[in-house]
Amino acid sequence: MKTPPRPDVATNAFRLPRRPKAVVFDLDGTLIDSEALVLEAYMAAADSHRVPFTHEQFLSLVGRHRQHSEMKMREYFGEAFPMQDFYASVGAHIGDKHAPLKPGVAALLDRLDASATPYALATSSGPGWVEKHFLAHSFNGRFRGVVTREDVEHGKPHPEPYLKASTILGHHPADILAIEDSPTGVASAHAAGLMTLMIPDLIQPDDETRGRVLHVGKSLEDVLALLA
Repeated sequence: MKTPPRPDVATNAFRLPRRPKAVVFDLDGTLIDSEALVLEAYMAAADSHRVPFTHEQFLSLVGRHRQHSEMKMREYFGEAFPMQDFYASVGAHIGDKHAPLKPGVAALLDRLDASATPYALATSSGPGWVEKHFLAHSFNGRFRGVVTREDVEHGKPHPEPYLKASTILGHHPADILAIEDSPTGVASAHAAGLMTLMIPDLIQPDDETRGRVLHVGKSLEDVLALLA
């Protein structure tokens, strides 16, 4: 019996099961290199509020919806923790800074535009964060639709964000490619039935996550090669 290829083998040895009719991107850690910027802001806010916030605790929030993050923060620091003041400190530290694009983003979006393949965004971030980065990177008008945490009742890892993005794109989930960087996002896209690729950022995939993706790549340039 022929052994199926591992999902993290070289890109030139892997092919998508079908050509995608549309693409859904995650934002943070996938299109923009924001995780390091946000980590720095969280650590600075934790220092100003005198709470012992660790890197591992931050990773438990990556890719999750706001309610989950707040639940974890109260679990770490108690029910009386001044959540809104903490988030205000995070925002103040970031200020008008924005995250740079991840390698390969510009070329990949240009390729999708050239082939008339529509694409959308499904993110756990809020509309203000999305708007800031769409403006900074001239994304306005390029995406067919945007799904933020305020557009869904259930955030990632629930499938709702990707199901809603699929509806906006007007294609069946099985014909849509999802590109994610975190296990939480992968779980959401996989549960929605999309073809799912992972380009890890801060968190490497465990065995469960590998079982949910078609391929684990090194950068969006790998995705570009798959669509060639």
